[in-house]
Amino acid sequence: MDQDLKFDEMTASDWQQVQAIFTEGIHTGNATFQTKAPTWEEWDMSHSKECRLVARLNGEVAGWIALSPISSREAFSGVSEVSVYVTHSVTGMRIGSKLLKELVTASEKHGFWTLQSMIFPENEGSIKLHRKFGFEEIGTPKRMGKLNGVWRDVVLLERRSNVVGID
Repeated sequence: MDQDLKFDEMTASDWQQVQAIFTEGIHTGNATFQTKAPTWEEWDMSHSKECRLVARLNGEVAGWIALSPISSREAFSGVSEVSVYVTHSVTGMRIGSKLLKELVTASEKHGFWTLQSMIFPENEGSIKLHRKFGFEEIGTPKRMGKLNGVWRDVVLLERRSNVVGID
C-alpha cells in the first residue's frame, strides 16, 4: 500500500501530535535543551506565525518544522532559528528532508533571508540534513547551556538565501 504524504500549515488542532513528537525528541537527549514540551500557548507565542508546517503520513502528523525569531529587533526580522522533528517510527523515509525543503521555500516567500540551527554535535543526522540544504557551519559555541546538569556545546549552522535579502 502506498503511503500518502502531505504537507500542511500547522494549526492548534495538530498540537497534541506535534507535542508528542517533540517529547520523543526531548527523550533522545540530543534534540533540545528543553526538558518538557511546552503548552500550545507557550509554543505559539515563541514561534513565528509563518512557516509552521506538518508532514501528514496517512493523515497522521509524522513530523513538523517551524521557525523561532532570533531577536525582536526589526533589523533581524528575516532571521530565524529552525526546529525540525520527525517521529521515530518514520525514520529513513526522508520526511525531515522533505520538511526542510518545504520550509526553505516557504521561508523565502515570507521574506526570511537567514535560517539558523543550533544542533548538538552528537546529532549527526540533523547536521547532515541541514548541510544538504545549504546550511554552513558557523562554529561550535562551547558550553552553550546545561541540559540535565551537564554543559553542552552546539554546532551553529546557517543558511543565507540567495533570493531574499540580496540587495
